[in-house]
Amino acid sequence: MPMSSPPAILPTRIAEGWAPGIRYRIEGELVPVLHCQLDGTVPLFFEHHLVLWKEPGLGITLRPMRGAVRRMVLGMPVFLTQARGAGAIALSRDAPGHVFPLPLARGESVLVREHQFLAASGTLAFTPRRVRGLSNTLFGDTGFFLDRFWARDGDGVVWLHGYGNVFEKELAAGEAIDVEPGAWVYLDPSVRMRPKAYGLRTGIFGGVGRLVFNRLEGPGRVGIQSLYVHLPTEG
Repeated sequence: MPMSSPPAILPTRIAEGWAPGIRYRIEGELVPVLHCQLDGTVPLFFEHHLVLWKEPGLGITLRPMRGAVRRMVLGMPVFLTQARGAGAIALSRDAPGHVFPLPLARGESVLVREHQFLAASGTLAFTPRRVRGLSNTLFGDTGFFLDRFWARDGDGVVWLHGYGNVFEKELAAGEAIDVEPGAWVYLDPSVRMRPKAYGLRTGIFGGVGRLVFNRLEGPGRVGIQSLYVHLPTEG
């Protein structure tokens, strides 16, 4: 089924946005910053090295994660950092790119490529998910991880960082797009992913290699970044 429309760029600046208990804005052209104002009712969680600045009255604590022993065996973080109380905080991934929100209504979830999560409202549940089956052709022997954010207990927002600019494609049922393996940022759980490889051959030189894509099939959303990256796989 051919694509009905190309991916569309997401907003690169948000003057004022809302999440449960949090007002926010996103600004900056080269290395964008997420500014959040917490009213004290909902915490904000994030990786510890992403804080750019905060007001002194805003507390910083650890947020334990489920499956701590399993995460330690896999070499993954056991804790995330969270801001609690009322006050302002700013976060940045310290890399050029595109920061954007993904609002989730109660019951909705999204799968995010590892290392592209910036922050999330404390109303969201977060669990890692290992993806196998694509590893031999795309990611070495160990596979790779997706972060699942789930609005289990109420509405929430997850903020992501994409490299370059980020475009979104809403795939209809049965509609597919081939994406460079390092270029997609997030997927709806309803999107099916499988490898698609093309052999490159000429009559003179014979086989000269393969061109490999992730084939993503709808229904659901796909986020695509213009500066794609191939991050190290987890053990």
